[in-house]
Amino acid sequence: MTRPADASAGPAAPRQAQRLLPNLFRTTAFKLTAVYLVVFAVFAGVLLGYVAWNAKRLLDDQIRSTIDAEIQGLAEQQRLGGMRRLVNVIERRSRAPGASLYLVTTPVGERVAGNVEALPPGTLDRPGESEIEYARSSEAVDRPNRAIVRVFVLPGGFRLLVGRDVEERDRLGIVIRRAAGWSLLLVFVLGCFASWFVARRVLKRIDGMTDTTQTIMAGDLKGRLAIAGTGDELDRLALNLNAMLDRIGELMAGMQQVSDNIAHDLKTPLTRLRNRAEEALRTATSPDQLRAALDGSIDEADNLIRIFNALLMIARLETGRVQDSMDRLDLSEIVSGMAELYEPLAEEAGLSLVTAVAPGLRVEGNRELIGQALANLIDNALKYGQPAAGGQGEVRVSANARDGEIELSVADNGPGIPEQDRGRVLDRFVRLDASRSKPGFGLGLSLAAGVVRLHGGQMRLEDNAPGLRVVITLPASEQRAEQAGPVDAKPVDTLGSRPLPAST
Repeated sequence: MTRPADASAGPAAPRQAQRLLPNLFRTTAFKLTAVYLVVFAVFAGVLLGYVAWNAKRLLDDQIRSTIDAEIQGLAEQQRLGGMRRLVNVIERRSRAPGASLYLVTTPVGERVAGNVEALPPGTLDRPGESEIEYARSSEAVDRPNRAIVRVFVLPGGFRLLVGRDVEERDRLGIVIRRAAGWSLLLVFVLGCFASWFVARRVLKRIDGMTDTTQTIMAGDLKGRLAIAGTGDELDRLALNLNAMLDRIGELMAGMQQVSDNIAHDLKTPLTRLRNRAEEALRTATSPDQLRAALDGSIDEADNLIRIFNALLMIARLETGRVQDSMDRLDLSEIVSGMAELYEPLAEEAGLSLVTAVAPGLRVEGNRELIGQALANLIDNALKYGQPAAGGQGEVRVSANARDGEIELSVADNGPGIPEQDRGRVLDRFVRLDASRSKPGFGLGLSLAAGVVRLHGGQMRLEDNAPGLRVVITLPASEQRAEQAGPVDAKPVDTLGSRPLPAST
């Protein structure tokens, strides 16, 4: 007994096949193969036609050569023995089997000798070469053949016709046309099969990609396109799409992490802001107390605005929306000016700020962003640059040209960052346990890394033994005019205003 499931599944295969065939005909692979098939068929037809035309011309030349040879022989016979001898020779040759044609007539057209019975009217009146229909004397008149003939006027007005049957030429033409027909038919059949086979394979892979993309659009971002391993254009497309999906997954994971970090790290200042306002409403008894509460609330609000400004700047860096503002900059001037700007803060922190900047360092970039990144690095070095064992701490800022690049570094001799955490601290809102007691929200290094990536450079964190050394490499816009070593440049404040503090 047939199960209902089998009965319902039966028509599915035909329906799927009905959907598959139109899809095959619409595929680019099928269309391209069909175009190639038509082009190849036309080329093959032209080639076979050219071969047939050359074969016909060759056979015609051979026929004419044979006719010329026989005419010369008959002319010699007529010269040696007159018309009687010529007639005897033609009678003898006419009885021999073959494709040669002979005919001698009187001036009024009466047949004297030969193996031709019927000719088209007026043939003997036109001396020279022509291709005609004729009937042999041994054949019925209603079954004409074709031949190439030449007509000569002999002394006394007699007509001599010498020709050659072209049956072999026509038979060869039939063979070539038949071969061309079968060849084109075979090419068409094989081409259709090849089109179906190629389109089916391509469509199968495309359908697999489509299924995977539908799964991804449904929310499964872990899905990836299958790689056949052939290295063809579909494999390259799948590899690029998979890389794009990996990047999208990283961005989604980063967005989720940023959202969690924002919710976690902004909860404290928002709660503090609310508590200040609530406490002021509940306990303030004088305008001075209310003013103090408002001042504290404004400070908390400024911190929040600073955080969101940093997040906005990082987002702009990641999308590359500030590349249009790139100019040719003197990096030596920017670094020296920034170092001078932070010298008072270094003195307040009990640290010495040392600069070693080579002159004439030029880059293509955004002045504000490069200054912002450098400010974040110097500010971090000042906050975390106190030696763990005590003593005088030092923050060293240097910039030099090396192998067509500019290397900018900020180093301190504080506790540093463990090697396993150096990649993680470049993410947003990441703060190590040792830095929780310091002001900030973990955005400074992330913003600096975004600025470096935007300028086509690299940023790496190294061990300064002790302390941390942040190294930035940027492509130089041109070779320096002088190859001077590092010097202590006179700092000049070229930024006009202090940048966003790295405490964000």
